[in-house]
Amino acid sequence: MNRLWSPWRSKYIQSFEDNNEFPEGETFISYAVKSKDDKENLVVFRSKYSIIIMNKYPYNNGHLLVCPIREVNDLIMLEDDEFADINNTLKKSVEVIKKIFSPHGYNIGLNAGSAAGAGVPKHLHYHIVPRWNGDTNFMTTVSDMKVMSQSMEEAYELLKSEFDKIG
Repeated sequence: MNRLWSPWRSKYIQSFEDNNEFPEGETFISYAVKSKDDKENLVVFRSKYSIIIMNKYPYNNGHLLVCPIREVNDLIMLEDDEFADINNTLKKSVEVIKKIFSPHGYNIGLNAGSAAGAGVPKHLHYHIVPRWNGDTNFMTTVSDMKVMSQSMEEAYELLKSEFDKIG
């Protein structure tokens, strides 16, 4: 079996120990939920029970996080209404990503619990990562760098505008 190593991610994960940018007891999700500044927190959509945030450290352009508003660390802890809402929000996210970025495919993955969520307790969110044929390259291996073809600001404006349209 071949392995694709991503050592740059360990630097990101270790940064939580040294530099918590949120107030005591807050996570990026709870902070974004409470904040009034969606643009600063990369929030592109809010529903009754979920929130969509752009990933601050994206694997690809358009990488989104779909999170329940209520902090839980296990999928089975979600109430039926919350579970239905987050799944509808996931579906909207895929629709928007397809419309804006025209990927060839996408990955959806769930982080649940402290070990799966960069050491953050009460942590559950889905990643949606747009994928294109051939979207891997040598830059991350030889220069510890990921090439992003679009600024976060431009991607935010496109995503926010489209989510505002579909409500």
